[in-house]
Amino acid sequence: MVGIYGGTFDPIHYGHLRIAEELLDILGLNQIIFVPSGAPRLRATPVASRRHRSEMVRLAIQGNSMFSLDEREINRPGTSATVESLREYRCEWGRDTVLCFILGIDAFVKINQWHNWIELFNLCHIVVVPRPGYASIDDHQKLPEDIRKELIARNAVDVKDLVLQSNGAVYYAKQTSLLEISASQIRSLISAGKSVRYLLPENVSDYIKTNYLYAGKK
Repeated sequence: MVGIYGGTFDPIHYGHLRIAEELLDILGLNQIIFVPSGAPRLRATPVASRRHRSEMVRLAIQGNSMFSLDEREINRPGTSATVESLREYRCEWGRDTVLCFILGIDAFVKINQWHNWIELFNLCHIVVVPRPGYASIDDHQKLPEDIRKELIARNAVDVKDLVLQSNGAVYYAKQTSLLEISASQIRSLISAGKSVRYLLPENVSDYIKTNYLYAGKK
């Protein structure tokens, strides 16, 4: 089983890393691939450049043999579309490999706005992780109708259900612990000249300082 963890990572922090570490055990993943987005379509342009965000991910995951960095979206021109990357992964890994795409519940509740979003289920499982301040995915009534329909049809109540097929399920990883850390919080602290110690890896913090990232920007 392979986990694919996409995001802007602007910057990557311990919240991202802890979720990834826990999912290795919860899902029984063989590895997790971090995929920084290039130019996301449904959110504001990242503050740090593609190169800087990718380098921060590389620094954050170094030393963990279960984590790897994939720069395909960083190197792809134009707007990022997750479905394009997942099509490529499916071709590279074959139809039998179990692929688990990891995203926060804040993104899942808007997944119907993604490009060709229904096709995602033909390419991978969707693993949804909780976020502070967001209702549980189990509260179906708060989801848009089209997402609720897919969730009810595809809901996997047990991790074991994910190995029965290579794609098509939605699993809510409510076992993951919630570290109330956000990239926007970190950017605001840096902008204000305050400490971000213990919120992200020290080598990432040093990289931010050396390259004057987020100074005066939130």
